[in-house]
Amino acid sequence: MHQATTHQDGLTGSRLYLGIIAISLATALGMLGSVTANVALPTIAKTLHTSPSNSVWIVNAYQLSILMALLPLSSLGDRVGYARIYTWGLAIFTCSSLMCAMSRSLDELIVARVLQGFGAAGITSVNTALIKTIYPSRLLGQGVGVSASVVSISTAAGPTIAAAILSVAPWPWLFAINVPLGIIAFLVSFKALPRPPISKAPYDYGSALLNAATFGLLVLGVDRLGHSNGISASAVLQLLASAICAWLLVRRERGRTHPLLPVDLLLKPAFLLAVLTSICSFTAQMLAFVSLPFMLQDALGRSAMATGALITPWPLAIVIVAPLAGTLSNRYEAGLLGGVGLAILALGLALLALMPAHPTSFDIGWRMAVCGVGFGLFQTPNNRAILAAAPAGRTGNASGMIGTSRTLGQTLGALLTALILMVAPDHAGPVALTTGAIFAGAAAALSLTRICRRGA
Repeated sequence: MHQATTHQDGLTGSRLYLGIIAISLATALGMLGSVTANVALPTIAKTLHTSPSNSVWIVNAYQLSILMALLPLSSLGDRVGYARIYTWGLAIFTCSSLMCAMSRSLDELIVARVLQGFGAAGITSVNTALIKTIYPSRLLGQGVGVSASVVSISTAAGPTIAAAILSVAPWPWLFAINVPLGIIAFLVSFKALPRPPISKAPYDYGSALLNAATFGLLVLGVDRLGHSNGISASAVLQLLASAICAWLLVRRERGRTHPLLPVDLLLKPAFLLAVLTSICSFTAQMLAFVSLPFMLQDALGRSAMATGALITPWPLAIVIVAPLAGTLSNRYEAGLLGGVGLAILALGLALLALMPAHPTSFDIGWRMAVCGVGFGLFQTPNNRAILAAAPAGRTGNASGMIGTSRTLGQTLGALLTALILMVAPDHAGPVALTTGAIFAGAAAALSLTRICRRGA
């Protein structure tokens, strides 16, 4: 028999373990929703008779809806309870996964992926806050570690799972497999997670709409600019509208006690530099993750199964290095660890770009592992620095910015890859990897700047 919730200090007994299972399942589903689609892009593009650059919108649509909804849902969670946002997110994710599996055209799949992204945003936006709610304070560090491990393992397993499914079944099964798992996660979440009374505090719908418009117009404007011959008037108008919405949002949020966008935290150099470092690093990672399946399958003639296996050393290295990075962050500054890690990532991406014309599996695999070591060394200390820079009571804001910076970087990386696939289809892999190395180098410089500022 499980004990009831203690409002002051998390869950106890069997309900705590059920809560851990619920959060872990949902987190894994959200991560796999992104990773598995990357590996399948060449296969889906051929099946749906679309171009590689257009097929990247299968990734973009998912990332874009997460980006637009993440901060508004994080703020709404403070009002209606994190578990309600979480379970609704799971329900939407599960239903839209079925829609993805049933799609018979690129347009249908993109619409379904938009809905799936909104569901993933519901899961991601309140994940950290929910962990803090269910774990007793003495076990909070363990809870954060469990969640980080689930993310790493899901990312590591994603390419292999996708490749294994594609080797025995058509691509719709990549999405259909989410349905039974999503139902199980929903039922466990509904039973285990605490649902406090809904707060009567007003919700800031104006800021939520401005946030969605800022990020949505930014991504659409960048995409339109990339697909235009020269500078498109519509692209310029979208980017200008995004800038106006961002200005209005910042002006609206400044001085608020509980802002949707933490402008006051972004004015702190340590917080801002950690966020910018995260954006650049995830842009670099996504440039590689989206371009590599096309490079390995179309240019080098590897099968989907082999592609998944060859990409796996990257996330697997993250799984191994991330705990070490967490331990090192107790002794060394996040700026130093991040700078070193991102420099290693830049080196690994450059090595991938400069591979011989006919590389062996070993040639590819060890370069992937170098990238994973660099990224793993950076990620945990940087996220810890973002959380540490937020004062007490602002964990939700910091958690939201971790997710937003990650998703914005991933979205920009996917957009840049689509542009490269369109303008340089014969050399897309090396060009995208070189661009990723440049972004990783910029992220390393930003990270090391934190040490210089502290020293000054």
